[in-house]
Amino acid sequence: MVVDIICPLYQAEQYIENLHQSLLKQKNIKINQIQYILTESNDKTEEILKKNKLNYRTVSKNEFSHSIVREKAVFQSKADIICFITQDIIIKREDWLEKLISPIVNGEAEATYSRQISQFNNIEKYTREYNYPEKSSIKSKKDIQKLGLKAFFFSDASSAIKKDIFIKLKGYDSKNLPISEDMYFAYKLIINGYKIKYCADSIVYHSHNFSLKEIYDRYKLTGKFFKENNYLDKYGTTGSGAQLAKYILKRILQEHRFGLLCRYPFDMASRFIGMKVGKKV
Repeated sequence: MVVDIICPLYQAEQYIENLHQSLLKQKNIKINQIQYILTESNDKTEEILKKNKLNYRTVSKNEFSHSIVREKAVFQSKADIICFITQDIIIKREDWLEKLISPIVNGEAEATYSRQISQFNNIEKYTREYNYPEKSSIKSKKDIQKLGLKAFFFSDASSAIKKDIFIKLKGYDSKNLPISEDMYFAYKLIINGYKIKYCADSIVYHSHNFSLKEIYDRYKLTGKFFKENNYLDKYGTTGSGAQLAKYILKRILQEHRFGLLCRYPFDMASRFIGMKVGKKV
């Protein structure tokens, strides 16, 4: 099957060259094209794209949407499989893409996503562990009762989708989704009887060191997403957050990272309050 890679960019000068080289090193896969979508920036991203003769198109800040720019790119693609990535992932293995798309090629699933590992020793390290364990798994409609909201967990920081299924399900329904567009589509996949495979052997490094305000702002957006898509509430959004908080605290204590205990209550409060505020906005 032929693969297109789609990657939105913004202020990406520190990422683009290393990211592109890691994509070119992927083995045993026919990549049809790597398409970058650049939101107007004031750094040297476009200069780097031009210098390296990379395939890209630009959108204004007013045009950018996490959902719509991806959706338009898929609708224009001629490939069999679409791979979504973000600019800030680090790909160290040359079989990352092969491991990601193999389950789609062999019919195990219609969509897949990679394991993400944080390179920072912060609380995000534990959230990554919780959401991206060492063992692969396949999720389908029959798993909803057991998994609740986690049945629809999916990340387009590194994911692949069978293009004809994306088209059949009308992508993101042309909605402007500022966050959680990946969960929006994952819900449609699962509810319509398709399968998602989490590929623990397809590894990327994806690290952030967010301030408390940045965490609050992200969860406020997430809360707004759940307010606008309140059919998801019945799957236990609050319970999912509580389980994550318990896991993080357990891991902090196990690793004797007592310095993080000072950060922990404020980090969790930023998430909780942000989500609550977002649902009321």
